[in-house]
Amino acid sequence: MILFERNMLRASHLPFFVPFSLSHHSTHDQTSSYTPFFYPSKFLSRRFGREANNTSSAKLSSQWNNQRVQFVHGKLLSELSTWRIGGPAKYFTEFSNQTQLVAAISCRYCVDHSIRFFIVGKGSNCLFDDRGFDGCVMLNRIQFLERIHGGIYRVGSGYPLNKLGMQCSAEGFAGFEFACGIPGTIGGAVFMNAGAHGQEISDVIESVEIITINGEHRLIGRNDLLFYYRQSSFQKMQDLAAIVAVTFHLTPSSTSKTKAEEYLSRRKSSQPLSERSAGSVFRNPMGSAMTAGELIDKAGLKGYSIGGAKVSDMHANFFINLENSTSRDMVLLIKFVQEQVKLKFGIELEEEVCMVPYG
Repeated sequence: MILFERNMLRASHLPFFVPFSLSHHSTHDQTSSYTPFFYPSKFLSRRFGREANNTSSAKLSSQWNNQRVQFVHGKLLSELSTWRIGGPAKYFTEFSNQTQLVAAISCRYCVDHSIRFFIVGKGSNCLFDDRGFDGCVMLNRIQFLERIHGGIYRVGSGYPLNKLGMQCSAEGFAGFEFACGIPGTIGGAVFMNAGAHGQEISDVIESVEIITINGEHRLIGRNDLLFYYRQSSFQKMQDLAAIVAVTFHLTPSSTSKTKAEEYLSRRKSSQPLSERSAGSVFRNPMGSAMTAGELIDKAGLKGYSIGGAKVSDMHANFFINLENSTSRDMVLLIKFVQEQVKLKFGIELEEEVCMVPYG
């Protein structure tokens, strides 16, 4: 997901919006996968400004439809989020190829009419505002898979991360075992450098294809990209509109399938996968002997709830929508947990989920 601002800003509740949805799940390792998307405050993206020229919905709809990009009004964002929280989007559209994406975001509609836009994939780490989103939300459905040769895969950014992990592992290639069971997309995973169990997606990237806000297609080789723990060059790329495809180079392995099944089994037994959650809420703190989940557990907060939002009894770094939680309930719970961990351990937990503001 990406939210665009004219200038890079900082704000307390605006994580990043990457090109596609990212999810974060972990057993002991922090796992994340993407969605394109907002990340903690320092990654607040760009915005083109308020709607200009008093563009009417009917006029905009007509223009978009001429480019085979159709949109609707009032799409409930709770339907696009694994937390099942969020009000209506002013505009909503889907794209399944690069041409539609460029038609929607480049120098035509969103840019020309100064409409904020946000691209989402699985919505597996997004917390939408109860009022919705005063702009255009775009659902990424670029989901192709090309097996080139010998462990080289070219994949659309909207392709399910979990599915690719299972396929590559079953076909005897290592590098994607960690992804099994994570409900994110490839674009988001790359944007956030998803990983778990000692693996990171950046380890197997050969190249990444992006679209800029001016509609330019760009191919970037792995050597021209920097990756760190849950960070990538894309988070600071000023002209990035979206990641559209990624080429991976995996290595043959006789144990990849077994390892993938082991990771998936471990995830099912330790995480509330059947609940409405966004995966891991916080990043694992650097330099700490304990993970974020362990710190929350030691603080005695398992099972703690505010309104309809609750800290999971199964995994303390998973917060679940138990009883029709509002965005406000979840934000209050997140802040309360941060305060308690800071008070008891002197450690500041950094949010990993994406908090999407209304305007």
